Amino acid sequence: MTSQVVGVPLSLTGRFARFGEQAGLGLEVWRAASGGVELVVEDDRSDPDVLERVLRGLAGRCDLLLGPYSTLLMRRAGRVAAELDRLVWNHGGAGDDVQGAHPGHVVSVLAPAGAYAEPFVQRLAEEGERDRLWVVPGKGSFGRQVAAGAGRTANEWGIPVTVAGPGDALPVGGSWNLLCCGSFEEDVAVIGRAVGPRKVCAVAAGVRAFGEVVGDPYGIYGVGQWFPGGAGEAAVGVSEREFVTAYRERTGVVPDYPAVQAVAAAVVATHCAALAGSAGRAALWGVATALETTTLLGDFRVDPGSGAQIGHRAALTRWS
Repeated sequence: MTSQVVGVPLSLTGRFARFGEQAGLGLEVWRAASGGVELVVEDDRSDPDVLERVLRGLAGRCDLLLGPYSTLLMRRAGRVAAELDRLVWNHGGAGDDVQGAHPGHVVSVLAPAGAYAEPFVQRLAEEGERDRLWVVPGKGSFGRQVAAGAGRTANEWGIPVTVAGPGDALPVGGSWNLLCCGSFEEDVAVIGRAVGPRKVCAVAAGVRAFGEVVGDPYGIYGVGQWFPGGAGEAAVGVSEREFVTAYRERTGVVPDYPAVQAVAAAVVATHCAALAGSAGRAALWGVATALETTTLLGDFRVDPGSGAQIGHRAALTRWS
């Protein structure tokens, strides 16, 4: 295949626009550096019904399909892909159920939600922190899956856990730690009312915008799919250094992980299409499930039965 048309539904408006726009910018930077690739991006408005309509339209005129940003939207995208007998490359839906729901039709590049808390809980254990960990998931299934994974990992390390609702009262005084795993807005709200935790980690703290809305993010841990300098060498596609440089030249800032994981999906999709010599679903699935490589996001290896990501791991950073 010499020329490929890559179609992507992204939230350019609505509740997920903060991250959909970053993914779109990242893909535009990648496309400019990638010969023989045409990129078609359409706004899904952060709405599952609009997403379905947009994805069906893209499927009719694009060789390769990338998924939307957010577990909520990717859940619908997986069903549409199965109905159309197409393959969608998932860069934005970390939910455990999303990654394994449609074998043969969804290949994920990002670590699943259930593994998000592992690096923070491990850091607590390594530093001798055995105080109770309060976990506050958001209202959606993503947060519940992160919280469940936190509970499993904490149990392995002998750390007691309390799971609270996003509006529940938190301790005042005493010695405790906090993990927030809701939407961006939910995490910010919980941190804003938390008084006195020894250590704080939030999924929201994994993106640059967190520092703009939180008065003093110093010392707060963030967890995400990628942070600068953590991916190692890319065996396929653009390198982390090349992409970060090009993105910064265009936008004036370093990309957040939504941009990098979208580009990683595009890199793997086009690489598999080239290896397969086809954009057919079965051919792409066969190549992707046999592939073990590295991209600017990090390791890539999927479960051959489900398409869920098993090579890549979540990354931990800290605001300073």
